[in-house]
Formats: sequence, structure tokens, C-alpha cells
Amino acid sequence: MGLTVAGFVAAVTAAAVVVLGLGLVRVHPLLAVGLNLVAVGGLAPTVWGWRKLPVWRWFVYGSAVGVAGAWAALLAIVAGG
Repeated sequence: MGLTVAGFVAAVTAAAVVVLGLGLVRVHPLLAVGLNLVAVGGLAPTVWGWRKLPVWRWFVYGSAVGVAGAWAALLAIVAGG
């Protein structure tokens, strides 16, 4: 059950980060990088504290995988196009 939650959270997080990132890349690539780093840097301490809670840890794991996957996808999209 926990892996299902983590997978769903990863998919939703990755989709949101990719869509936001692509919109920002159209404005300016450095803006996309900067805002992604600020958003993740601002949320990371709060989300990292949830990793010890029984149910929320799956949310944390899914978020981490989703953000990492989204950044990899954005790099592939921007480098290829």
C-alpha cells in the first residue's frame, strides 16, 4: 500500500514540476532553474521532517523520486529541443 502511495505522489509531483518547468523555460531557462531550486529548497526541510511519521514517509519518498525524475526529464527535454 505504501509503494502505491509513493508511486502516485511521484507521478503527480513529476507532472507538476515538468509542467511548471516547461512554462518557466519558455520565459527564461535561468528563471526555471532558480525557481525550481528555491521551491525545493524551501519545501525540503518541512518534507524531510515528515519521513519519520508512519504514513507520511511514503509521501516523502514519492516526492523525492518525483522531483528527481522531473528534473531529469526537464534536462532531457531542454537538451533535446
